[in-house]
Amino acid sequence: GGFGKKVPVYPGYVCSILASILLERPVKWIEDKSGNLISTHYARDVYLKGEMALRQDGKILAVRMHTDSDHGAFFSDAQPSKFKIGLMHSAFAAYDIPVAHLTARGTYSNKAPGGVAYRCSFRVTEAMFFQERMMQAAAADLGIDQAAFRRMNFVRDDDFPHRTPFGFLTDSGQYAKCLDVGLKATDYENFRARQAEARTRGKLLGLGISTMTEPLGAGNSREYDILGIKMFDSADLKIHMTGKAIVRTGAKTQGQGHETTWAQIVSHELGIPAQDIVVEEGDTDTAPFGMGTYASRSTPVAGAAVAMVSRKIRAKARKLAAHLLEVSEEDVEWELGRFYVRSAPDRGVTIQECAMAAYSNMPDGMEPGLENTAYYDPPNLTWPFAVYIVTVEVDPETGVWDVLRMVAVDDCGVRINPMIVE
Repeated sequence: GGFGKKVPVYPGYVCSILASILLERPVKWIEDKSGNLISTHYARDVYLKGEMALRQDGKILAVRMHTDSDHGAFFSDAQPSKFKIGLMHSAFAAYDIPVAHLTARGTYSNKAPGGVAYRCSFRVTEAMFFQERMMQAAAADLGIDQAAFRRMNFVRDDDFPHRTPFGFLTDSGQYAKCLDVGLKATDYENFRARQAEARTRGKLLGLGISTMTEPLGAGNSREYDILGIKMFDSADLKIHMTGKAIVRTGAKTQGQGHETTWAQIVSHELGIPAQDIVVEEGDTDTAPFGMGTYASRSTPVAGAAVAMVSRKIRAKARKLAAHLLEVSEEDVEWELGRFYVRSAPDRGVTIQECAMAAYSNMPDGMEPGLENTAYYDPPNLTWPFAVYIVTVEVDPETGVWDVLRMVAVDDCGVRINPMIVE
């Protein structure tokens, strides 16, 4: 994958930089697929053990987890001084569990560097898999329906913000609702009837449920860095006197549609048509500071910086509007793309007129131009939630199995552009 695997600092990077400095000429590091396969860090080489304390009615009282993890010959991850087990402690974030304990034992081996992100998991995938195996086993041991068992232990909608059993702070979620949407889509109420019918045909029918909460949008500067550099992002926005705009960020699209999303954010904040907004990325001569595109962080961090710089622009444009309308700033109201006088809504100026005024008719003492930069240091991670439900049919005589249906319900928060999300 080309996601979290590109975050680490590999020896080839360091050698190339040092060689370039010593030789005083450009040095290019090239590897073929075989070299990449044997030297790139890996994930999944982890062994997990767990215990769960429960009441007879199904309420979880405590969990205990232990992991043995092979980290390869050395660390090359984004934070070599911390998070040796990645984000394994993201487990059970959606469940209301009073007490939890996690221990980890890391080992060095003769393998490639390990224990870091793989498709952005940073050990979250392993944590979620183990969490749901424990939930499934506990429900079976107690004889409680697997969906009901999860629902009774979910964090409730009105219990946010919620401190997870391993110390994270989650700000929102509708876990039970997501589960109900998935159950309805898979016709869960009639599953037992379908299961009985399958047996008459000599087939076995099974249904599995899994949930996921993943810490993304890294990350706040108090806790997250790459080689000591904090993980905030920034955005530059310049409104030309014609009212057209150019926005620059330190994130770089890899096909995620940043060009569409950033333009849409600016348009939403300022009312400038998206077709009048140029998005520039990837030019290190002009791009503002940013920590890159990975770990589902571009929109929560770089996108937030775009929104913040747009609001800075709007604040200055309000002063320009007050000057043009010859009223106090307190008397100016805003609607998308236009400022107007509170007591006389018909009197107004567009954001484009304010842009022209920034270069031709500024109030005394105001710096010309309509451009700004914003830095966004996220206060917390984002916590998307998902429920996946799979129905599988098995032929007990041959062992051949077939996935009959898979339902995925993802709560990704605000969908800035639904077409990109879908």
